[in-house]
Formats: sequence, structure tokens, C-alpha cells
Amino acid sequence: MTQGRENRQALRARLEWLRLLGVDDLPVRPAPRDASPTAGGPEWSPAGADSPAQATDRRPVVQAGLFGGFEEVENPAASAPARRPRAAERAASPLATVRVPEAPDAPTTLRLIREDIGDCTRCGLCRNRTNVVFGVGNPIARLMFVGEGPGADEDLKGEPFVGRAGQLLTKIIESMGMEREDVYIANVVKCRPPENRTPLPDEIATCSPFLFQQILAIRPRVVVCLGTPATQTVLGTRDTITRLRGTFHEINGIRVMPTFHPAYLLRNPAAKRDVWDDMKKVMAELKKAE
Repeated sequence: MTQGRENRQALRARLEWLRLLGVDDLPVRPAPRDASPTAGGPEWSPAGADSPAQATDRRPVVQAGLFGGFEEVENPAASAPARRPRAAERAASPLATVRVPEAPDAPTTLRLIREDIGDCTRCGLCRNRTNVVFGVGNPIARLMFVGEGPGADEDLKGEPFVGRAGQLLTKIIESMGMEREDVYIANVVKCRPPENRTPLPDEIATCSPFLFQQILAIRPRVVVCLGTPATQTVLGTRDTITRLRGTFHEINGIRVMPTFHPAYLLRNPAAKRDVWDDMKKVMAELKKAE
């Protein structure tokens, strides 16, 4: 593939990205008179790029874009140093005391965990549920998504993230160059809270050990926590998603990326850009681990 063709594809990717963000008109900035063209044609500079001194070290790689289309992903080796957030105030890893059923492989371990849950009546959420929503996806996935709990559609089908928020999550996964079958998806609690309310502390305390067992059975490279309840549960912290998102954390050798829940994106579409920034970091981490 020629450099010129790569530039055209990258330009189309950027236009698709801006279209999804609702940008329909762009100003045109003429090239400086002393600009010297490269061998493959003029260098593509996406909107909002850094200063020339920084941009010369950024070599964007074109990948799937914001929930459809394509977008550039910064070369992790060339990215500018990220801001250093305050350390999360959290206790010891909640995975430290979890025991996983002994089994020869991850699929068998997950089956044993599901059998242990059974027709669960351990907390009050069982009274109004239709199905226990265990989890779905690749049992040896390198990437795992964790939400807070099933909604009405998930309760009826017995599968996590199949409603409107789930459809958006599927687009996010596909934009990362994967399919739902490539990742594993689960929730903190396995039964639907009434009226889709946030799970109560005692419900999380009762059900979260099964999530921790799932994480340890799969041992993904990255866990993406969707929203505050999932993030607080997995990281054992009281910090909110707005403080923790966008930065990797680590538990038991597993990288954890908190980000906004897809349901929040449905209410606040402007936050898609933040989530996509987080997913670019996840893609770079998965690429680094290959």
C-alpha cells in the first residue's frame, strides 16, 4: 500500500470520526509557504494535533474509529507522558482472598463457578429476577468488560449487555477491531436490581466474589470497568469514575481501565470522546502484550 493511499484512508477515517461527533463543517488552513512535501505527499495532520515539535514524534496508526469508521491510535512508544493522577484510595486487592475452583482450564472453571451460583437466593435480588445473568464471551479472552448489573433486556435473555447500552458496547468493541465473541463480558451482580437502580452494598458484597472468580479464571490482560460501581468493586476503592478513568490501575497482575458506562454515553454523547481515548490506551496495551 502506498503512502498516498494510507494518507487518503487516514483522512477518510478522520472525517468519519468528526461526523460521528456531529461536526459537519471544517475550516481549511492553507499549508505554509515554506512547507516541504514528503516523498509520499503532504503529511496528514488530524484536527487538534499537538505542536509541530510534538507531532514529529507522533506516528499515528489507523485503526477502527469511534464506534464505527476508523480512527488513529498513537504509537504507545512515542506518546507524550500522561498526566499523573492522584493514587486511588483503596484497600488490598479484593482478588487476594478469592479461591477459584480447581479445574484443568478456564472454560471448565467458569462452568464450575456457574454451577456454584445455581438458582441463587443469596440476596434479595433473586425475588424479582427472570434469569441469572452470568457472563458471556471468550473464556480465554485478553480483554474483559465489567458492568454493574443486568437491566430489563438482560434479565429476559440471560445475557449481559444486550439492550441499548449493550448495542453501544458492541460498537465500541467492533471499533477496537474485535467482535463480542473475542472478549468476555460480565457484571458485578448477576440479577437485575429493581428499576435498574444501583446495586446495594450488601448485594455487591454477596455477588462480587463470583465476578472475582471469573476474572481469575479468565486472567485477561485488561479489564475495562464500566461506570463507578464496577470500578469501585474491582479496585476496592471509594473513588469515583471521573477521578479514576483514563488511567491504568493494576490488581494481581491484571491491568484495569475504568471508563464511563455505555448507558451514560447514551445520555451524554459528548463523553464518547473520553471513552474512545480510554479504549485507544487499552488497544495500545493489548498490542504491547502481543
